[in-house]
Amino acid sequence: MAVAWIGNRETLVERAAAHAAALLGSSRCPVFSLDTDIHGTRAAIALAERVGAAYDHADGAAVSREAALFTDKGAMTVAPGETRRRADVVVIVGELPQIHHQFVGELAETVPDLSAKNQREIFLVGSNETSAPRLSNGRTATLLSCGEASLGATLAALRAQWRGRQTSQPVSNFDDFAKALEAAHFPVFLFSGDATEGLALEMLQRLISDLNRKSRASGLHLPASENGWGSALASTWMTGFPLRTGFARGFPEFDPWRYDVARMIAAGEADLHLRISSSIVQPQKKRNRMALIALAKTHEPVAGAAVTIAIGEAGVDHQAVVYSSRTGSLRSVDARAASELPSAATVIRLVASHVSAEAALPC
Repeated sequence: MAVAWIGNRETLVERAAAHAAALLGSSRCPVFSLDTDIHGTRAAIALAERVGAAYDHADGAAVSREAALFTDKGAMTVAPGETRRRADVVVIVGELPQIHHQFVGELAETVPDLSAKNQREIFLVGSNETSAPRLSNGRTATLLSCGEASLGATLAALRAQWRGRQTSQPVSNFDDFAKALEAAHFPVFLFSGDATEGLALEMLQRLISDLNRKSRASGLHLPASENGWGSALASTWMTGFPLRTGFARGFPEFDPWRYDVARMIAAGEADLHLRISSSIVQPQKKRNRMALIALAKTHEPVAGAAVTIAIGEAGVDHQAVVYSSRTGSLRSVDARAASELPSAATVIRLVASHVSAEAALPC
């Protein structure tokens, strides 16, 4: 089975890695898009340091919104296990990614320690069109909505009404929500940056702060991408900064606008793009003749790529360490269907071995 290509021609992995290293060495503005496990992220950041690259998640916008909440504003959050055990009122804020729907369903099925009733109260903040995770036993979440108003505007109205202020449009079912909070021992708000704008995330945290003036409440961060949030954490412990960091001047610099890789590609700033993802790479719009190096789980060369090297999927083809939103921490996963495809970290280290630099790769 072919696992490496230069252009459309099959080749040895070693030669493809050497050619990729040569392209990186000659690049004046390389950028990396990551969608990989912890070891792959660590290897990619070390390589970025060697070649002066900027790096971001493949879906950088959502992960950047979540990181900005913590780096710019701060947030009051709780662990998933504490939510399962303690939360007697659960408020779903906006639409959550599909990967978290099972967790929400489990919350609806279980009874918390602090509940005075036999089930949790569940609310949904959003517009009339907001879709909610399916709950058990035919239950539905009580909708808190201002019609077609944005999520941020609905949260602002919710906060204003809670503090006894007038709003131009009242929030539906607010009285039920207020009664539930008055009786609650530990309400928790579930949020994600996937379909939620930054101002809405900030408004949510201000609402949680208001609730903590008289009682207690917290938020549960359910990341838009588990790989993305794991990469953000790995980047932070390696460089001191989350994703959207660059080494253009030989040291890590964090700038969420300047090092937005999608923006850099669209603006024609980047001349080489290293895409690391187990999924098939979709070509991005570009203004110049940017070279593409694709590390993906594929059986054929990626269209338009100068170099393609097949890699395995973390937790499927090989063992891995990944971020788990079910525990709020890193965990080790076994290979469900082990194959001979190399991991992203293995291939990146092979490429790095052909790049001369003083910085050492992490062990």
